[in-house]
Parts: sequence; C-alpha cells; structure tokens
Amino acid sequence: MQPFSIAIHGGAGTLTRGMMTPEKEKAYLEGINTALEQGYALLQKGASATDAVAAAVTSLENCTLFNAGKGSVFTAEGTHEMDASIMEGSTRQAGAVAMVTGIKNPILLARDVMEYSGHVLLAGQGAMAFAAQRNYEILPPSYFFDQFRYDQWQGIKGTDKTQLDHADSDRKFGTVGAVACDIQGNIAAATSTGGMTNKKFGRIGDSPIIGSGTYANNQTCAISCTGSGEFFIRGAVAYDVSCLIEHCQLDLQAACDEVIKKRLLALGGDGGLIAVNSKGEVAFSFNTEGMYRGYRRSDGTSYAAIYGV
Repeated sequence: MQPFSIAIHGGAGTLTRGMMTPEKEKAYLEGINTALEQGYALLQKGASATDAVAAAVTSLENCTLFNAGKGSVFTAEGTHEMDASIMEGSTRQAGAVAMVTGIKNPILLARDVMEYSGHVLLAGQGAMAFAAQRNYEILPPSYFFDQFRYDQWQGIKGTDKTQLDHADSDRKFGTVGAVACDIQGNIAAATSTGGMTNKKFGRIGDSPIIGSGTYANNQTCAISCTGSGEFFIRGAVAYDVSCLIEHCQLDLQAACDEVIKKRLLALGGDGGLIAVNSKGEVAFSFNTEGMYRGYRRSDGTSYAAIYGV
C-alpha cells in the first residue's frame, strides 16, 4: 500500500523548556494532536491530501492557542487581518487570501479561491466580496477576541513596534500549517496566520504567498513555513526547497536543512518549515529554539513536540 502521512506546525521561535507551565504545554500538545487526528482520519478513509491539510489547519484555526483564525492577533487598528493559502501537488493548483476579516476559517476560503475563482490570490475587499459570493458568514469581532492577545496589543498600541506573535518574546511565530501525502501518492500543503500584533499598512507576510510560505509539487515536496515572513518572501523559501530536490537531487531532509539552516540564516531570517513527499516521508527543519510540530504516518508512527532536540 502507498504510505500516507500528515505533518503540522503551529509556529516556531523562542520556545525553551521552562517557559510554559506544564498545563500550557499539555494544551499545546493537545491542540497539535487534535489537528493531526482530524487530518489523519481523512487520509485513512482514502480522502485527498488537500482534504486532510484543510481539515488539520481548520482545527488549528479553531484553537485560540495558535495565531490563526480564532486565535489571530490584533492589528494596529484593533482588528484582525488573516491570511491563508493552499496548494495541491498533483495539479499545482493553488488558492490564497490576504487581509480578510470576520472569516472563521480563512483556509477554507483560500481553497474556494483555488477551486472556484479562476485566480490564485485575492486580498482585502476583493477577497471579502468573493467570500460574500460564496455565502460565507462574517463573524463579529467578539468571536476573535482573546484577553491575552488584547493585553499584548495594549502594551504596544500607538507605537511603531510590532510583535510577531502573542508571546512575551518577539521571536515566536504563530503561523499554522499542514502538509500531507494521501494513498494515491498526491501531496498538498496549507498555511494560515493572523500576522503580527500591531501590524500596519496592510502588511502581508509569506503565508499567502505561493512559493514563499506554501508550495506543493508531486515531483518534489509539499512545504508549509513559519517565521519572519519578509525573509521567507525574499528567499522564496518553500520553492527553494523544491528546487534543491529537483535540480540538485537532495533528499527531503537535506533540502529543508540547506534552506532553513543556511540560506535563510544568511539572509538574517529565522523560523522553520514542515515537509512531505509523495513517498510519505516527513521532514521538519527550524533554526529557532523550538517549533510546535507533529506528524502521523501510516506505518503507525506518530510524534508531537515543542522544543528543539
């Protein structure tokens, strides 16, 4: 039987032992495992990799611990602007949205862009008009309100400072993502984020940018990234991993490490990624102290972790 697998991330950054209470660690690991279970259950039933990554990211968007969907951080205006993208490796079809508000699960809207719009990336008012056309419910700001996120924003409100996530450290990137390989050997990737606390000017990071934060090609790999978005865009990180596999014949783990631990660092960027290929092999790579991550594979192995080795 063709091996199948799914991997997820919930962000990378300054994650060291002792920073969180045991209860908080348990909650994060439960969030990771719940997302894995929802995606893996679909793969077991023969669903597509696209279905699996959409389900896993939806689960993470519904968890307030992660900076996506319901857990999204506050902008400088006190709103929530969310970005997401999805790509399937068999056709290299992709869809993405940026600067959407009131959408419970931006990853599902990104998938609709891929399947129904004829476009790849829709942003702002245009993305919201498309959501209305697709009959999406627009939720009130109260759905996205979290007291901890709000207090964090209050601490830097009115300044030019931004914060890459809702932690006390400036170096914790709360983007979420998933990659999967199904029983047909097709792969897919999906990524979703609430961006940066106190962000201005309609800032958009790498998460909705195909080739930077998300990429999938059956011939190489599927990638979802998390980190300092501007550097991931400049390095075309997700596509760079694919290129190293295609043109330099690197294996999956080696290609991920070359990009994250050498090329991205050379640009001054930090963060990480998750990857899968059409053989069902899974890889993680990050140049930070930790990354919320996990995988499940059809050989019965599973894994969930927060900190570096």
